[in-house]
Amino acid sequence: MSVSRRGVMKGGAAGALSIALAGSLESVFQTSAGAETSGYGPLVPDPKGILDLPKGFSYKTLSAEGDLIADGVTVPGKHDGMATYPGRRHDTLRLVRNHEQTASGVKPVAPAELVYDPAAFGGTTTLEVDRHGNLVDQQISLAGTSTNCAGGRTPWGTWLTCEETEGFAAQTKSHGWVFEVDPRGKRTKPVPITGMGRFAHEAVAIDPHTHTAYLTEDASKPFGLFYRFRPRAHRGEYHSYLEGGRLEAMNVRDLPDLSMVQEPGATFHCRWVKVPDPSAAATSTRKQFETITRSQKLEGAWWGHGKAYFVASYSRKSDGAAADHAGQVWKYDPHQNTIELELVFKAGGKFDGPDNITVSPYGGGVILAEDGDGEQFLIGTTRKGEPFAFGRNALNDSEFAGVTFSPDGRTLYANRQTPGVTFAITGPWHRLHR
Repeated sequence: MSVSRRGVMKGGAAGALSIALAGSLESVFQTSAGAETSGYGPLVPDPKGILDLPKGFSYKTLSAEGDLIADGVTVPGKHDGMATYPGRRHDTLRLVRNHEQTASGVKPVAPAELVYDPAAFGGTTTLEVDRHGNLVDQQISLAGTSTNCAGGRTPWGTWLTCEETEGFAAQTKSHGWVFEVDPRGKRTKPVPITGMGRFAHEAVAIDPHTHTAYLTEDASKPFGLFYRFRPRAHRGEYHSYLEGGRLEAMNVRDLPDLSMVQEPGATFHCRWVKVPDPSAAATSTRKQFETITRSQKLEGAWWGHGKAYFVASYSRKSDGAAADHAGQVWKYDPHQNTIELELVFKAGGKFDGPDNITVSPYGGGVILAEDGDGEQFLIGTTRKGEPFAFGRNALNDSEFAGVTFSPDGRTLYANRQTPGVTFAITGPWHRLHR
């Protein structure tokens, strides 16, 4: 098509996109008629030029980069991974949000007991929001960490924030760890969960029954791995992961690179191999294997429907990958010990670079935050595997991140990374065309 994505989406000629799914193997825009049968219909241009959404949906902006929190304390930038939790009252909720800053930006300012490395600029902010979606309070809840990209919600109600780095020049402590943040602010300690390994962490998805954590790694030379961490303690307590466990890497026989799989529905049996040295004291964790399954740009992870979903943003042969694609979504079934390719964005298609992911309570699909080339979209899928464009960054080409629903399912929270801002999106969710 010669029409740009911007022109098509703003004109409402295509409100949904057919990505390569099981039963749908082409990457093309649907017609406007198709848009009315999948998703919430075409996007409506935002008069403010900030966020385009379907008809009937609206947004509020919360906690923007640079906002004043207290004297000498402002909101850091590079908003990224996020999750929701019950608030102090029955009619409020809390959001814990990452800041993917390394050694520059608006430095998080917090009490000394919440600071890990004074040289680092990453961390988390905790927001309190009322039932109308209004911000009522916010505070820095962890500081002195680095490059806090994604993370994951624990079954016992805390946030795991992940460092996507293996260190930087000015550090005073080692980096590349996972930290735990208590949304209530009572038990947060800047102590790395060393058992989960030191590597360029992206996200975590946790099985609520076994507390096994599934972790993604975004790294190159060589590419990153998909891990699982089986904790030694299984009591559902705040400190259970700090007591250690076994870190393993996924391996699929005769599949050295996940990009080799291009057909949705393809399923493979997994084997899990112990990581010899999770602390990576001498050798990076991903370099401790001669034979292992790798993937370029492993990103978001989310637990839903009894399975762990994880995302690869793209794969390029020019970077050393086995094949090209513009994004994959995989599903790991712990009962069958298998992975299945759920979705693939074909290289050269209209969407690219899926990143953060959340499972939607409406229709059983997912919401993906796009971090690709050019314009950035929030992408939804229905239970039937019909994808659609749900939102568009109308301000700039900065990525979306931190997609997560409120516990009651009425509000979708999402971040624009730069300049950092958190959106609260509400509307007729029940009208999803399935």
